Amino acid sequence: MSMTYDAPDTGKKLTGWHVLAIFVGAFAIIIGVNVFMAVKAVGTFPGLETRNSYVASQKFDTDRAAQEALGWDVAPTLSGETLMLMITDQATGLPVMVRDAGGILGRATHVADDQTLTFKRTMNGTYVTEVGALDFGKWELRLEAVADDGTPFRQLIELYIPKN
Repeated sequence: MSMTYDAPDTGKKLTGWHVLAIFVGAFAIIIGVNVFMAVKAVGTFPGLETRNSYVASQKFDTDRAAQEALGWDVAPTLSGETLMLMITDQATGLPVMVRDAGGILGRATHVADDQTLTFKRTMNGTYVTEVGALDFGKWELRLEAVADDGTPFRQLIELYIPKN
């Protein structure tokens, strides 16, 4: 027993021009979406991290060893619109004195929300700065500090702001 399907007769024929129009239309949509996505990707690209990666790589191990020798732990806390950092010595647990502390707070995906921060030391050893109202989601603080002996300290700190 064989089953066949007879399409209803609508009186319209599918011609070669119709197939061509469907084919061209489908590819036009695909190409249009690809162009849109490429423009958005290039438009949100934050730029270069370093001008010459080879030169930067020559100093990387030395800089990392010097930073690890500092033995610092960084604990961020966000209270309202104030970002606080407690930078402590791993060996003693005591706050450390930092010559200079700053950084960039922003999203990983674009630079539109980036803020340049400068931290000020308080009496209890905490470093604070105002960041304004942050929208929910993932934020990154690219912290840059300088120890009293001139050793640079860099750390990427992820912050997550919950949705209210």
